[in-house]
Amino acid sequence: MGVFSRLKDIINSNINSMVDKAEDPEKLLKLMMLEMEDTLVEIKASAAGVMAQRKRVERRLESCRCRADDWEQKARLAMSKQREELAREALLEKHKLLRQAQALERELVDFDDLVRQYQEDIGKLEAKLAEAREKHRVLAQRHAYASGARRVHEQIRKAESTGAFARFDRLERRVERAEAEIEVARWSERPGLEEKFAKLQEEELVDAELKRLRRETAGDND
Repeated sequence: MGVFSRLKDIINSNINSMVDKAEDPEKLLKLMMLEMEDTLVEIKASAAGVMAQRKRVERRLESCRCRADDWEQKARLAMSKQREELAREALLEKHKLLRQAQALERELVDFDDLVRQYQEDIGKLEAKLAEAREKHRVLAQRHAYASGARRVHEQIRKAESTGAFARFDRLERRVERAEAEIEVARWSERPGLEEKFAKLQEEELVDAELKRLRRETAGDND
């Protein structure tokens, strides 16, 4: 396929539609970008060749005009010397060069149209390439996110299949049981402490009773 046929296909392509239908959108975009970059290089090289040809035509046109002016001066010189026939020949050369200049001017117009077309095509191709690069960047980010999410799910599935969560559950139950045992131990400590204070209070009562009995006994003896 020629470069201009490829260029036409690329410019008229619908990247979104092609990506949506592709089995591997990222790979398709890479191939498209490579083709666009290659085509862009070829188109720019062709455009440079056309511009170089235009420069050559422009130089030839300038040369024709200068030579025509020179023959004009020669015709004037011949007429000043009463050499009319010689002046006629000089004017014939002048008009021959002017006809060449007119043809070169038309050629320059054609070259200008061609250069403008190249500029438009290159602009469109660069826009398509920028669009493809942006699509590829977005797809690469989405692919990276999807790959990361897939690895996370695989790790979760692996953990579930190896009983890791079951071991966590068993460990959690052991911790909860240990905490419960500590709580129960605290419960048993509280009644013991209260019992000690109760004994102290009881001893005070007993001591008070003993003192009372001593006084009463001492009174009876008197």
